[in-house]
Amino acid sequence: MDDAKTVIVLDDDRATLRSLTLALELAGYRVRSYASAEAMLEDIDPAQSGCLLTDLMMPGMTGLQVQEVLNARGCTMPVIFMSAFADVPATVRAMRGGAIDFVEKPCSTEVLITRIEAALEIDGHQRDERNRQMDVRGRAGDLTRREAEVLQFVTEGLSNKEIARQLRISPRTVEKYRARVMEKMEADTVADLCSMVSLLSDPNPGPRP
Repeated sequence: MDDAKTVIVLDDDRATLRSLTLALELAGYRVRSYASAEAMLEDIDPAQSGCLLTDLMMPGMTGLQVQEVLNARGCTMPVIFMSAFADVPATVRAMRGGAIDFVEKPCSTEVLITRIEAALEIDGHQRDERNRQMDVRGRAGDLTRREAEVLQFVTEGLSNKEIARQLRISPRTVEKYRARVMEKMEADTVADLCSMVSLLSDPNPGPRP
């Protein structure tokens, strides 16, 4: 099964954990279930794809603390919180921490799958953008120092004549550097270059929940 369809389930209530695991497996997901936050954190790779479905209130580490640890490790896997009790402050804190959803227990399988599919779509988009960012960074790394300077000036909106004055070279030489930049960056337009530079400056590319 596609690893992107992985759902990590964390709940200290073993009956709930078994029920959720069975329902999600029957729905076609690859499920990894854990009864303790410590066991999950020890086992999970920060680069794990999929989404995390976790209880909010658990003995030991709470769901919010798990989220904080994952964030600190650079894990961007979307998080869905579950709770039998409405807790507005905790919900706000979770959303500020990057959670993409919050569901109250008990929750129907249909509703849960809808939320999970939304989370997996977000995860897929985020990973696509990070892959694109890595690709663009690799192209930018192949630029010479002068080509990088021209790239910066071009994306700042300077004309060839203005760039020539800044670098104390001829406009014709600027045109040559500009053509090389477009070729190396695989850009068709200046707008493409601007998009790439913007992507490189974003530490967390991808759609925001």
